[in-house]
Amino acid sequence: MKKDKDKSRKEVEASEELGEFKPATPLKLAPAVQPADRSVVPYDPLQMYLLEIKQYRLLTREEELELATRVRENKDQSAAMQLIRANLRLVVKIAMDFHRYWTKNLLDLIQEGNVGLIQAVQKFDPYRGIKFSYYASFWIKAYMLKFIMDNWKLVKIGTTQTQRKLFFNLAKERDRLLAEGFEPEPRLLAERLHVKEEEVVEMSQRLGGWEISLSAPFGEDSREPYGALLPDPATPADDQLSDAQSRHLLSLKLKKFQKTLSGKEADIFTNRIMAEKPLTLQQLGDRYHISRERVRQIQEKIIRNIKKWLKEEIPNFEEQYSDFLK
Repeated sequence: MKKDKDKSRKEVEASEELGEFKPATPLKLAPAVQPADRSVVPYDPLQMYLLEIKQYRLLTREEELELATRVRENKDQSAAMQLIRANLRLVVKIAMDFHRYWTKNLLDLIQEGNVGLIQAVQKFDPYRGIKFSYYASFWIKAYMLKFIMDNWKLVKIGTTQTQRKLFFNLAKERDRLLAEGFEPEPRLLAERLHVKEEEVVEMSQRLGGWEISLSAPFGEDSREPYGALLPDPATPADDQLSDAQSRHLLSLKLKKFQKTLSGKEADIFTNRIMAEKPLTLQQLGDRYHISRERVRQIQEKIIRNIKKWLKEEIPNFEEQYSDFLK
């Protein structure tokens, strides 16, 4: 037995010298995770971001004031970064409130809110006695609202003050009425928001509608796109020809009328009424040593005479050249 053990030990030593150690009992190597247990973990950028910002602790009022003072007095970038990081959760909280009503892309809202937060850090005055988070919330909301207005629809809908008011408050007021047990009818919403009932109806239709690609087919069995239903913006060829003839006739008649004028009236007609870059009333007044008001009176007299003369020269002038009479 001893000889066998010595022989086995020598074989091991010899194999170690050759660099190929082979144990007597084969090792059972198995993967840490069996193939059946493996699964693809979905990547969620929002959750990753929330985990990342969770590591930054909130600041006390004294710490906040100290950092804001360093930013204000010394342009301390390190202090500014601490202020920003400590308030990233505030941006997320505000973004969640907006997200319930206005958009599906929460990360975009957070991104815009972060830009507003940076602006708040740059503009904040620590000597006014206002809490930074309260001040920053206005900047954060402003940037989020601007983003929503710019990206809510392909065709912008917040073009007037009333539309903007409805855009930001209609959905919230509707939920508030439902919570109080009332049916959110347009009349009641209009009374609550102090706007017209038809404006509530119009905004409800706009917010409730979805955008449709003009290249998408307008029926399941149709190949015609929605764009084919739109009217052709181009003017028909016969209308273009008629307009060209009308302009040419008017030009000839105006040149004929010009020959009936002389002196300063002809000058005002040429360099004031018909010129692409007309002279000012003051320039013409200085030329003839008269007041600006007097030049204006002469101009109005010439225009009245033009209309009267053209009505006599061109049949159906009032109907054919209605725009000229305005």
